[in-house]
Amino acid sequence: MDQDNREPSEQQQDRKLSISKHTAEHYVWGEVCDGWHLVKGQDLSVIHERMPPHTTEIRHVHQVARQFFFVLKGTATLEIDGETVILNAQEGAEVPPRVPHQMFNASEADVEFLVISQPTTRGDRVSVD
Repeated sequence: MDQDNREPSEQQQDRKLSISKHTAEHYVWGEVCDGWHLVKGQDLSVIHERMPPHTTEIRHVHQVARQFFFVLKGTATLEIDGETVILNAQEGAEVPPRVPHQMFNASEADVEFLVISQPTTRGDRVSVD
């Protein structure tokens, strides 16, 4: 059955399956940074984040979660276990569990990126020096 001939309930169900930054659950972190939950499950988390210029998160580890950071817009600086990685738009980096890391925006423009975590990082974050 083509999409134009579907019942209204089927069309509404499709709308629930898609999500965007504009329809996702939004939160503020670090006083001025934004996050949007695109996928918020126990086994998988996908968050679209925005960091204004000259902002940073607290250096931390996740005991269980593996993360992948993928820059959509701007330039991010990601410190991974003492190594600095510069990520431009359309570039990413993986952070394994139990590896200290910290995201920075040292630039003069906003940076937007995806953080993909498996499993979720809820309750799995420990701050480190």
